[in-house]
Amino acid sequence: MARYSIEEYVRWEDIDAAGIINYQAYLRFFALAEAELLRSAGLTYRFLFESLGIWLPRVRVECNFHLPVKLDELLVVEAFFSRIGRTSVNLDFEVERRENPEVLVATGRYVLVCVRQKDFQPVPVPAEIRNRIATYLEER
Repeated sequence: MARYSIEEYVRWEDIDAAGIINYQAYLRFFALAEAELLRSAGLTYRFLFESLGIWLPRVRVECNFHLPVKLDELLVVEAFFSRIGRTSVNLDFEVERRENPEVLVATGRYVLVCVRQKDFQPVPVPAEIRNRIATYLEER
């Protein structure tokens, strides 16, 4: 089991009027971690779309906020798969401050469904995807 992690600063556009991170910023962090995790597994979006002919739309997005985060704090976002089902996968995220990695500031989950491009009908997760993301699987 391995987790993929990225580091990202909380930027001006990420904070709200109260001076803390806006909930929408976590979706940006999650998207960055997802794209880089998939890239590291050899599953670029281009490969998924052009070679496998599938999309992976989100059918569920969750985010739990544990502690407030402020401007210019450096966050570490860890991404890993917690479940590979027949037609869907769960991609989980854990976020902590770089300076205090033992305390989670947020957690999240995407449920992605594998669908055909032409009609958006669910299809089984291809073996190639299963094999390539197995390194990042941490079943819960």
